[in-house]
Amino acid sequence: MDPTASLTCSGSQSPTDEFMDDWLFLSSTSAASPCYEEESRDDKEKRGKLKSKLISAWNSVKYGLSFKQKSNLGKNSTVVFFGTSYQLRDRGENECFHHSFAALLWFTYRRGFPQLKGSSLTTDSGWGCLLRTGQILLARGLLLHLMPEGLTWSVSHHKFKDDMDLPEIFSEARGMCIQNSKGLEKSARKLSLGSLMDRCMESTHRKVVSWFADNPSAPFGIHQLVEFGKSLGKKAGDWYGPSIVAHILRKAAEASTALPNLAVYVAQDCTIYVEDVNDLCEQTFSGISSASIQPWKAIILLVPVRLGGQDLNPAYITCIKKILTLQCCIGIIGGKPKHSLYFVGFQDDHLLYLDPHYCQPTVDVTKDNFPLEMLY
Repeated sequence: MDPTASLTCSGSQSPTDEFMDDWLFLSSTSAASPCYEEESRDDKEKRGKLKSKLISAWNSVKYGLSFKQKSNLGKNSTVVFFGTSYQLRDRGENECFHHSFAALLWFTYRRGFPQLKGSSLTTDSGWGCLLRTGQILLARGLLLHLMPEGLTWSVSHHKFKDDMDLPEIFSEARGMCIQNSKGLEKSARKLSLGSLMDRCMESTHRKVVSWFADNPSAPFGIHQLVEFGKSLGKKAGDWYGPSIVAHILRKAAEASTALPNLAVYVAQDCTIYVEDVNDLCEQTFSGISSASIQPWKAIILLVPVRLGGQDLNPAYITCIKKILTLQCCIGIIGGKPKHSLYFVGFQDDHLLYLDPHYCQPTVDVTKDNFPLEMLY
């Protein structure tokens, strides 16, 4: 773990300075056409698209992530991933780790989505990294809440027609045996549907993904998160801090009708008040059919905390690693000022993380069987 990298994002700059630092601006003089006094609507739209592309390209260069990077993990040290330890020298555990890691949803900068309300922005490149890591963290919690325990899903599963076509490691781990008429055991074939989940589970998984779509109707999409941020003094194009994002996620969960059995709690001054958590978990049935909800809510606990000044205080390294060994941990968001990452585990003193600073085209989730490749 690099002690120079802070796990909380902070800065001494004013909001205006932060905004200027994260954006490539084109002046109206330099961007306007010199041949006409007035621009047509099509010209303005073309100029806006060009500006968005330049902003995305600039931030890709700025953060040094113009392409997807591949990490190299040593096979002689244990990898801890969301509380589970893997020995990578073991072929089976190596495969299981890569399978679990590949199942994480990866929300990154996007371009080409509908304009954010009150602005002309069609990309979050350069300013939305904490909103994206917040989405990843929330998605992790939702999948654990809604999907069967131990069942993960990734786009790579579509490569196989059924369990008989899976690599040996998955067949051994997930194979089923049934008795035929002669009393002999044989492997049971499953439906050809991505192999690792049935149609119902695939539908649930796609529904969760659609909740984070880059359109105004998605309950946890960039448009809704920006709207909730306005009540906290933020607007599209501003840089969001970890504490504000935690409260934005809480507001989004409260407003969503799709999650009556889940609540989000944000700690106050790094303190979790047990009575408040109990009150939040207890269901209230006024105006809601009690048959459709459980008597007790699941809960996501978010604890905003600053672990040093501009840099991470090395005294917290052991604590961070211990948190990542907990089975109940759904990750850590933060990093260094204006550069948020999503931390999921560690090997020795090196953290494992997903990086949202990679700008991709938006995905239209309204289409049937929308592609999942760009979300992993």
